[in-house]
Amino acid sequence: MTKAFRQMVQHDAAGGILLVAAAVLAIIIANSPLASAYEQFHNLPVSVVAGGFSIDKPLLLWINDGLMALFFFLIGLEVKRELVDGHLSSRDQIILPAIGALAGVITPAIIYTLFNGGDPVTARGWAVPAATDIAFALGVLSLFGRRVPISLKLFLLSVAIFDDIAAIIIIALFYSSQLSVLSLIVASVGLALLFAANRLGVRYQSVYVLIGIVVWASVLKSGVHATLAGFAVALLVPLNINNEHGEPLLKSMEHGLQPWVAFFILPLFAFSNAGVSLIGISIQEMLNPVSVGIAVGLFVGNQVGIFGACWLAIKSGLAKLPTGSSWMQLYGVASLCGIGFTMSLFIGSLAFDQMSVSYLNSVKIGVLFGSILSALLGSFILHKSTAKQPVQEVRYEMAKP
Repeated sequence: MTKAFRQMVQHDAAGGILLVAAAVLAIIIANSPLASAYEQFHNLPVSVVAGGFSIDKPLLLWINDGLMALFFFLIGLEVKRELVDGHLSSRDQIILPAIGALAGVITPAIIYTLFNGGDPVTARGWAVPAATDIAFALGVLSLFGRRVPISLKLFLLSVAIFDDIAAIIIIALFYSSQLSVLSLIVASVGLALLFAANRLGVRYQSVYVLIGIVVWASVLKSGVHATLAGFAVALLVPLNINNEHGEPLLKSMEHGLQPWVAFFILPLFAFSNAGVSLIGISIQEMLNPVSVGIAVGLFVGNQVGIFGACWLAIKSGLAKLPTGSSWMQLYGVASLCGIGFTMSLFIGSLAFDQMSVSYLNSVKIGVLFGSILSALLGSFILHKSTAKQPVQEVRYEMAKP
């Protein structure tokens, strides 16, 4: 196991625990006398002005559009490294998680649509249950230590990577509107400059950061969701060029950003978005089609879709069961993929951006219930499948940097 992957798992596992704590704290505060202060925190105005250019948004949108762009930037760096020079660089390593991830997107979306297809407003949330929270899922998986083979951790990480790519595509195609041609031109010029810097072997991190900020601001003004800028910029960071300090540029940026994302950005996002007031909400209101569609999509759709697709792929000879793992362990990990949390809340905020707060509350309720049930089921299955005899950690060779 490479140092890069080890650090990623460690950060995501520890960050997952902090993520849960931040979400629980948000729910407690949202249902306490501090609820008004929590709402004021969301609406705190923050402005950045440079000449005639200005960005004036409440703090919540700075978190969702700004800090989450850094999260997607990190995803882009990880995707590029793993696809070009990592454990997703060969067909044998790609096929099973790719099939699982595709089924893990399609099946929950179908289930959600069965509950909400008749209403064009609620139907906009079809992509909410089609996302896996890698930090939360790895955090749960880490509780079993070496009893779970490393090949399953690689499988879970790989499914999440493909799942994130799918989320990027979904956001770009379905949750962008009112496009500004001028802003898109500026963003395109910025991306072209980054491409040129890559090809010319520019090694200064500051060049990519400064141009990346311009691209992000332009995309923010363009109508395309700003987080996509983070992913696009990351793909143009050179993989095999050392920075001014003699360290690989991409890996240096990735390792520097990982702890900030795991221990600050994602917990802050969870704290800012997970708080839902349950005061005065009846059982009937909690069981509305949006909440139920999301909860069932996450809980049932992911385990059935991912495990079912992987079972067919393995039985047909198209792929192999992860080394050292059992069918029950694979099913347990497929269940953990129903933990949508961060990505589901994020897509939900885009799907119902212009709707009343009741829709967002329904999203939060569905995501929380679906994620909790998935975490409990996955943990139970993994506990039962690993309790009799500890599983030795399996060595999984990855491409050397």
